[in-house]
Amino acid sequence: MVLSAPEKSASPFVMKPSDRFATEPRETVSREDRVIDRATALASARRQLDPVDHPPTRDLDHALSPEFCLENLVLPWDKVGSATLVATAHRDFPGQLRHVVEDAIGPIVFAYLPEAELQNAISDVFGEDLVEHAESRVDKDLSCRDINKMTLRRAIAASLFFGVSLALIFLFPRAFFIGITTVAITNVVACSLFKVVMLFVGYRKPIKNPQAIPLDEHPVVSIMVPMYREERIANELIARLNRLTYPKALMDVVLIVEKFDKHTKRMIEDQSLPSWMRMIEVPDGRIRTKPRALNYAFKFTRGDIVGILDAEDAPATDQIERVVEAFHAAPKEVACVQGILDFYNTRSNWIARCFTIEYATWFRVILAGAARIGLQIPLGGTTVYLRRHALQEVGAWDAHNVTEDADLGVRLARFGYQTILLPTVTREEANNRMIPWIKQRSRWLKGYMITYIVHMRRPFRHWREVGTKKFVGFQLFFLTSILQFTLAPALWSFWLVFFGLSTPFMDVFPSDWMKGLLALFLMTELISLMIGFAAVARTQHEKLMQWVPMMMFYHPMGVFAAYKALAELVMNPFYWDKTKHGMSSPDTPGGDIHSSVN
Repeated sequence: MVLSAPEKSASPFVMKPSDRFATEPRETVSREDRVIDRATALASARRQLDPVDHPPTRDLDHALSPEFCLENLVLPWDKVGSATLVATAHRDFPGQLRHVVEDAIGPIVFAYLPEAELQNAISDVFGEDLVEHAESRVDKDLSCRDINKMTLRRAIAASLFFGVSLALIFLFPRAFFIGITTVAITNVVACSLFKVVMLFVGYRKPIKNPQAIPLDEHPVVSIMVPMYREERIANELIARLNRLTYPKALMDVVLIVEKFDKHTKRMIEDQSLPSWMRMIEVPDGRIRTKPRALNYAFKFTRGDIVGILDAEDAPATDQIERVVEAFHAAPKEVACVQGILDFYNTRSNWIARCFTIEYATWFRVILAGAARIGLQIPLGGTTVYLRRHALQEVGAWDAHNVTEDADLGVRLARFGYQTILLPTVTREEANNRMIPWIKQRSRWLKGYMITYIVHMRRPFRHWREVGTKKFVGFQLFFLTSILQFTLAPALWSFWLVFFGLSTPFMDVFPSDWMKGLLALFLMTELISLMIGFAAVARTQHEKLMQWVPMMMFYHPMGVFAAYKALAELVMNPFYWDKTKHGMSSPDTPGGDIHSSVN
């Protein structure tokens, strides 16, 4: 028998005969009261809604906010007489929550709906609002979403910059070349000094006996895994996540899939996902970027700590325990724990070997030193764990920034938070093909350029917020990285000396200066070698020592990436050049399994 409400079609409740007789009203009770009494009895009996046969009515989509519905796992579903039927994932509905909901929408009755189905219903009802918020969550002053809009001020500034540059090139070519060469040389010296300082201050041995945390104090940890066209590696990903040793009852793994990505969605649906792992579909919108998907899915997570992993990642099996211990021991201003990234296909070719050396230098020397002395940390896109309240306060991710990780690290510092580096390792697949490598690196460099522009809109404000040390560190991380590749051709011109040619720079300065300059170049190369050897020594890739000198042939690929990034910055700043994964297998079977520290 189907219970009908006045002026409604079929009710969402399906009754058994025993329910009907148990709730049969007296004739003296009005029809509306009978409907409410019967619905209440059914709700108390924990009858389950069927969203297929009776979907939620759209007339109630503004009764409660989507944030409230997701946080409290409730959704106004339908009208039942003068009351509102509310779907909930709570078997035993909290009395305090009942009062809050009743104060907002009036008399209510409840019905049970499993959490996954309830979240899907919330996504269907509030999809447009959630997408809009995901795309514009960060404050306008700290977002790059208007960077492609031309204003009078920007037009004047751009015209002056390019006009002066062209005038110098045509009218004073020698002075122009000397100027950019001087900047390039200064940048090389600054980079080398920065690396040396980071080498000597950065290394800290991991704590061997961290303070044990009682099991009842372990927090729920949500892990978000963005997946776009990752059907090749969906099986491996789920297997790797299953190896994590953190209590599964306290894990909340969210696989994020774009709604139009049918192949990845089908591959996940074909898997038998455990109860602590679920899929969230992201509706289409104005842009398609990883940070937009993260912002959308973030509202569906429930962990006090929120982590991000990439689809090709193989995290250390005890990684979450290490992260929880780090947060437990850290002061409250520590909002982020960044892990170390490494590769499991190092031996595939020379690009993968050099990429591994570069990552070792970045994570085990540069970032380690920067975190040690409290600089702003440009985060990596994966193995990042954040306190939920801090992530909410800073506005989560900038949906338009193609290096959302680096931008988030800077924004955390501007809000007074700190990032620490944890020696827990995640292995991933090295992008070891030249053209895809250049495409990936161009996205990273374009994101660095965008991040630098955004946070230098009001440089004095940025300076006041973070202090002199962190502001200088910001320049050393971002400006030097950009100049290192864009001005590299000016430094390459000095190779002409070996062919008996000269450059305008050499024609102006005395020959003794040239000797000193060549000595400086030699010194910077020796520093790079020293940093590379030290970085490899802190890994399990000791056989890569002989490949460190090859880095001088590896870095020039970044110059092509830099000029591709500059072109896209002007023409298509929000374009996301997707890197394909699953193209290279681990060096050895099971080579992606490892412990936290190596």
